[in-house]
Amino acid sequence: MFGRPPIEERIAARQAEMGPLKRGTYFEHAPAKMLFFFGLGVVVVTHLIALSLYFFES
Repeated sequence: MFGRPPIEERIAARQAEMGPLKRGTYFEHAPAKMLFFFGLGVVVVTHLIALSLYFFES
């Protein structure tokens, strides 16, 4: 559209420029890594709270 390649071709070109990920790096962006671990921490904490309420209910 308007002289630009389709979105699929632009995405493919951008991914080809980046190349493969290095070994041991699974998150390309630091904010994604922080959000993942924050979400994981929230899940763990809520599960611990729920289990403590279940086992130590007065």
